[in-house]
Amino acid sequence: MSDEFYRIKRLPPYVIAEVNAMRHAARQAGRDIIDLGMGNPDHPPPQHIVDKLCEVAQKPSAHGYSQSKGIPGLRKAQANYYQSRFGVELDPDSEVVVTMGSKEGLSSMATAITAPGDVILAPSPSYPIHTFGFIIAGATIRSVPTTPDERYWQALDSAMAYTVPRPTVLVVNYPSNPTAEVVDAAFYQRVVDWAKENNVWVLSDLAYSELYYDGKPTPSILQAKGAKDVAVEFTSMSKTYSMAGWRMGFAVGNAKLIAALTRVKSYLDYGAFTPIQAAACAALNGPQDIVEQNRQRYQHRRDVMVESFGRAGWDIPIPAASMFAWAPLPPGFKHMGSLEFSKQLLEHAGVAVAAGVGYGEEGEGFVRIAMVENEQRIRQAARNIKKFLAEHAR
Repeated sequence: MSDEFYRIKRLPPYVIAEVNAMRHAARQAGRDIIDLGMGNPDHPPPQHIVDKLCEVAQKPSAHGYSQSKGIPGLRKAQANYYQSRFGVELDPDSEVVVTMGSKEGLSSMATAITAPGDVILAPSPSYPIHTFGFIIAGATIRSVPTTPDERYWQALDSAMAYTVPRPTVLVVNYPSNPTAEVVDAAFYQRVVDWAKENNVWVLSDLAYSELYYDGKPTPSILQAKGAKDVAVEFTSMSKTYSMAGWRMGFAVGNAKLIAALTRVKSYLDYGAFTPIQAAACAALNGPQDIVEQNRQRYQHRRDVMVESFGRAGWDIPIPAASMFAWAPLPPGFKHMGSLEFSKQLLEHAGVAVAAGVGYGEEGEGFVRIAMVENEQRIRQAARNIKKFLAEHAR
């Protein structure tokens, strides 16, 4: 009996898990670790959302199987969100499906639309599910840049001209995880026009739609003319409403892709627990103070981090959106690579960050810093880092 499983062999060791294991061991040993690694919100959702969860959970009828595609009220609430936020009309029955977070939605979509040997265009660096969701499904990845400049478009055209078989799917993710880069509406229109010309589906990951800063809202690809002919977009309630552990997200857009995703999900799951879906309705339909509060919270943390880390000797590019900063390794540490630097920073400064190489080959030389600790802890991290840089730089 072979223990060499085909799909497992295609998955490299999860680099990010190495630092996570070190962090866990350090905390078990009683060390105070400032965790800027995982994008885990440190504030709870508003009380009315939790109250709705508890209220519905008290009903005897709420504990059976739910609906795999999402309860009708939640799909309607998401359609209303797209109408009010982006001016995009969606049919809740044919163009919206509820997912267990955007991560599950992307991986289930990969299963639904990918054949073994298909070529997928995915950004590098990028969040791992953008590539490995398709690799698990049997596809091959051709990387394109994350930075949305002319080199990006050249890479797309080159991929279509020289790849056999021709790519069938393009993944886009803005605000980007991990790089925090953003795009404008004109970029999305160009993506849609390119996809139609080349007969390619587009999957847009918009998980950080509401964490934009300096008064510059992020657009949706579905605002582009003709977008629903070729595109589906994934969103999440994890960061917007501080509901990461609730695993609640959506896929919206092209009806054919939504139908394929819905059919696969009907075989894989019975949907999220009904009280969670009801609470998600309360989040979308209720007071939206939390959205602005979280936006202001992360923007303030961003400003504190950029300022305090800069004074410590590590210049951090200012992220325009998301809850992350994408930082080049500081001077004197570039030789060791992002994974070893992350390990050394954890060991000697008590600060956890995510190694950039865990987000693809193009991520080497960077680390992702999550703004998930309060301002005092961020300043403490800066003090620890200043001492570390002074003592350990080559």
